[in-house]
Amino acid sequence: MKTQMKAMARPYVTLFGMALIVAVVARIGLGIMDATGALAYDYISASDVAILDTICSILTGSAFVAFMFAASLALTLSVAGVALYAAIARREGGQASAASAFLWGWATALVAIVCLVIVGGGILSAVQVGSMSSKLPGTGVLVVAAIVFAAFLGTLLGAASMVAVACVRRAKTSKRACVNLLVACAVCGLAVMVLTVGTFSTLNHVSIDTSALGMWFAADAIVNIAMLLAASRFAK
Repeated sequence: MKTQMKAMARPYVTLFGMALIVAVVARIGLGIMDATGALAYDYISASDVAILDTICSILTGSAFVAFMFAASLALTLSVAGVALYAAIARREGGQASAASAFLWGWATALVAIVCLVIVGGGILSAVQVGSMSSKLPGTGVLVVAAIVFAAFLGTLLGAASMVAVACVRRAKTSKRACVNLLVACAVCGLAVMVLTVGTFSTLNHVSIDTSALGMWFAADAIVNIAMLLAASRFAK
């Protein structure tokens, strides 16, 4: 048992280390949003309410828990997709490319959105669903929008997949692979955090500046694609 635990220790320590790095980076991002006023703490009594606070205010306690489950399911699928791609590429003869990483990232993001819709359909009441449906465009437009948004998320998941592949392939030992993953998690995590803070801060306003939001989304996609292509070169 001791030998078995020792053999498994390094991968688990790496996993825990990556999780802690993400938590610290996220905490830094929240600190920045707090300092810049992007976070709201009292949306019930506020006269001008940001759009995300308005949406979240319709959730009851049980609906909020269900939403957390749906979000966790989507995030779990996304992380598992990245790990699965890296594991397949690591096998002898396994192929990895920027194109395939993006396409599988796109597919993963699309299935995650479908999971959110399936669970989300049971969170809101019939009255709430009817009220929201009357204000939304047709089903066809929503489907196209979901596909496009999944492609946007696919750039991030594809980049994460290729970074993981590059970290493993560039390492001569398992110890070096673990170090590479930790460093990449910190460096890439900081870049994604900055972009997420900017996008969220622009979106969470009473009146959204669509041009500024579009610029942030464009910056997100450009940086994701840059990381994807750079990692693809390192993985060769």
